[in-house]
Amino acid sequence: MIPGAPEIWVYADKFSYFAGDTVSVRVHTTADEYDIEVVRDGARPQSIVKYIGLPGKQQSTPDDAYATGCDWSESVAFTVAPNWASGMYLILVRMRHEGGVVEGEGFFIVKAREPEHADMVLIHTTSTMLAYNDWGGANNFRGAPDGFGDVATPISSTQRPIARGMLRKPEGAARNIHTDMPGIGWVPRHPPYEWAWVNGYSRHHADAFWATYERPFTVWAEEQAFLVHHITQHDLHEDPSALRGYSCAVVVGHDEYWSWEMRDRLDAFVEGGGGLARFGGNFLWQVRIEGDAQICYKNPFDDPIREVDPTRITTAWDSPEIDRPGAWTMGLTAMAGVYNRYGATTPRSSGGFTVYRPDHWALNGTDLYYGDNFGIAPVCIAAFAMDGADYTFRKGLPYATGVDGAPEDLEIIAMAPAVSGSRDNWNGTVPIGAPFAELSGIFESAYGRELPEHLREFEYGSGMVATHQRGLGTVFNAGTTEWVSGLIHRDPFTERITANVLNLFAAQLSSFTEKTN
Repeated sequence: MIPGAPEIWVYADKFSYFAGDTVSVRVHTTADEYDIEVVRDGARPQSIVKYIGLPGKQQSTPDDAYATGCDWSESVAFTVAPNWASGMYLILVRMRHEGGVVEGEGFFIVKAREPEHADMVLIHTTSTMLAYNDWGGANNFRGAPDGFGDVATPISSTQRPIARGMLRKPEGAARNIHTDMPGIGWVPRHPPYEWAWVNGYSRHHADAFWATYERPFTVWAEEQAFLVHHITQHDLHEDPSALRGYSCAVVVGHDEYWSWEMRDRLDAFVEGGGGLARFGGNFLWQVRIEGDAQICYKNPFDDPIREVDPTRITTAWDSPEIDRPGAWTMGLTAMAGVYNRYGATTPRSSGGFTVYRPDHWALNGTDLYYGDNFGIAPVCIAAFAMDGADYTFRKGLPYATGVDGAPEDLEIIAMAPAVSGSRDNWNGTVPIGAPFAELSGIFESAYGRELPEHLREFEYGSGMVATHQRGLGTVFNAGTTEWVSGLIHRDPFTERITANVLNLFAAQLSSFTEKTN
């Protein structure tokens, strides 16, 4: 778009590899030569491989690369060595321009073949990343066909770079939360969008993936001496044995998109005795994986598979055609919670959770009482996108009604108010984000105009922290995308609850409890 501007972009041919596999790296750059450095990221980033002075090449890119992929030729290839620890590996590319350095980044995950000694396996949210990745001009929300409109693409290719900010960004970059307490006459702002515009990042930098969610969790977990292994949602989709040998699976941040197969693997893992620690929110959409593309039409009537197999249409899980409510797996669903402290939604809420079951095992050692709040502003762990369940109160305690598929034994530990979208109180003069009509459209596309009774009055809901049993295993669901903010800011309550869950589910205990007792 800017003639003469320096360009350098990179991606690997796959999201993940085992030791012995070959990583094929594809680079496009306007420079005559460039450098590559591979870094294992985490609490202590470690440089693994360097290539200096590689010959630059400008690679032809289709206009619809967001859907079809870039199809760039291989620039360099290397083999994953046996001593490379499981983790997130960043591919950093650098070129020199007018006395300065211009950088880009790609990624790949190294998987472990032997899970026995790991405390947990972290499932990276590659499906949600693909849905928000707008590299090439479009994603599941906007940009097609000209890169400027709000027309979504239903097809997201894996064969392209990742939007700037999803893999790396400076500490302190704005998140999808309001941390202040607005006064009377407040006008909504969007800190992550403003930050992105000023600093040259994707507007979706804070919506998904490593830099915003999985990385802060990984840094915290490694600092607490947990041994973390890593896989992707795509590994879960492709490999029925991806979780074999682990006792604890972890999901962090924004995991809005899942395939049928991914859910099958997760359900079987928990039913067999595994512990699912979900420190995330917004469980909503079914996707299909077809070769190098992820498919999500959202409107079921647009999906060509609808007449062939309606259970696999790419729309909300709670659609009666799919007949597999999200709460069956996670205990909670995005259809019953959604937004807090995002845009014009609940701008003056506490930003934290209110405790209702202080004697629950997840709260051991927290000294939290009934009615206490934790993770409140400016930390705001109960923010952005949240999950809940249809519920009622009896004698001061919340109970799931079960009408939305929530399990009978769901224990609601803590709650936070959430709304289905923003009201426009400014008559269109300011962008509000997540308008109420957006979720209304989702409900109508899933159910038609005759909504189930529990969804007919759906503006107000609740984000929840909850647990339930499934078969021989247990699910802990924090029900919020911003739980990790409590780890970033070292909120003692969030840290202790996280450690309680991981210590129960993990193959071996960390030293966190010893350090804090």
